[in-house]
Amino acid sequence: MGKALRVRLFDTERREELSLEPVDGKTYRFYCCGPTVYGPAHIGNFRTFVMQDVLRRALELGGLKTKHVRNITDVDDKTIRDSVAAGQTLEDFTTQWREQFHADCEALGCLKPHIEPSAVKHIPEQITMIEELIEKGHAYASDDGSVYFKISSYEGYGKLSRLDTRELDLGKTQNERANTDEYDKDNAADFVLWKGRREEDGANFWESPWGQGRPGWHLECSAMIRKYLGDTFDLHSGGVDLIFPHHDNEIAQSKCSCGGDFAKHWFHITHLRVDGAKMSKSKGNLYTLSDLAEKGHSAMEVRYVLLSGHYKKPINFTLDSLHAAQEALGKLAKAADGRSAPNYRETLKSQNYGVFSSAIEKLNDDMNTAGALGELFGNLKSIESGEDWHGFFAVLAALGLTLPELTAAEVPAEIAELAAKRWDARQAKDWAASDQLRDELAAKGWVIKDGTEGYEVVPS
Repeated sequence: MGKALRVRLFDTERREELSLEPVDGKTYRFYCCGPTVYGPAHIGNFRTFVMQDVLRRALELGGLKTKHVRNITDVDDKTIRDSVAAGQTLEDFTTQWREQFHADCEALGCLKPHIEPSAVKHIPEQITMIEELIEKGHAYASDDGSVYFKISSYEGYGKLSRLDTRELDLGKTQNERANTDEYDKDNAADFVLWKGRREEDGANFWESPWGQGRPGWHLECSAMIRKYLGDTFDLHSGGVDLIFPHHDNEIAQSKCSCGGDFAKHWFHITHLRVDGAKMSKSKGNLYTLSDLAEKGHSAMEVRYVLLSGHYKKPINFTLDSLHAAQEALGKLAKAADGRSAPNYRETLKSQNYGVFSSAIEKLNDDMNTAGALGELFGNLKSIESGEDWHGFFAVLAALGLTLPELTAAEVPAEIAELAAKRWDARQAKDWAASDQLRDELAAKGWVIKDGTEGYEVVPS
């Protein structure tokens, strides 16, 4: 394999594009905030997961070995609330939605992460981290058995979200607390690391040095990152909605507990809009893959739409965009002309992309998936060599696109009869009649492709 082609990617913290190089010089290790499994993931969630998948593919296409860790949040306010309401154990409730998430990821062509840890199964690691934070003076226990991180103890708090450039009175906020897992405030507050047991939690509690309870949401990622990636690793990713407070809180608790640099690079993906509006259940525009399948659209069409815009800009998702994706995938399938895509791992063995090198370059330039698609279509008519065909399938592999199988359209009897008459006219060298019948077929939406031994009738 030739010299690795490095991806350049915008870093949220430093606000500039940087080349992605592994800290250890061997394996690019990255962490993605995974789903909270209390219901089906919607297409807005999947924009983030699909873009993270493309990043991994681009890294591997460039010759890098990767270590991809993505967590499962199976204990938080929402999973506990909804499992209790459903009369199910937390494990049974979250298992069904975790399996649904996995099925959706498979349908979308996402590679499985190398490690997918569960928050519930890493509670001992979370308790250990809290003990360290208390010992070092960064956390304190309250009277109700909860434990909070003291943000005034960490000078760099809020650097990722630029909270440090806004007014932040630490003397005031250190006495304010956020006991919920998620909150939206202009100013920070001491956030919960361990939530003391409450009646509404039902049977969902664990033993700890501070009494019965369960971890706060922000802590799980820090504990699992430490276990699987160490105190310094290459990249952390999630949606832009996680920058504050979730990722700011992760940085604070991890650096104060473990030391190290934590994430060297931050990759955040912008929201998806549907029909020009923010997604919400009340507006009826919060689609899942199942919702769109009922409307006749495949998961691969959804993936195509999610790739059609730059990750730093909102995409406006519409049903019309799915129809356009269907046509685009059909065009690529026709261009492939029956050729089968090589196995993904086989695609990684060569970095010779022929006329499609420009598409790979677009992808390596800050994950410009829209630009890569443009170069893919723009070079279809230039394919000549085996190297070009390798490049064609390499771009598809990098984007994670699987082409649909083409099925011959059923030709109506009327159209078949007109086509037969046209063929007879051509055989008789009656060009006027042949042209007239050709135009009549075109007006009805059909095209004849003539060959030396016969013809084919296809929709125009």
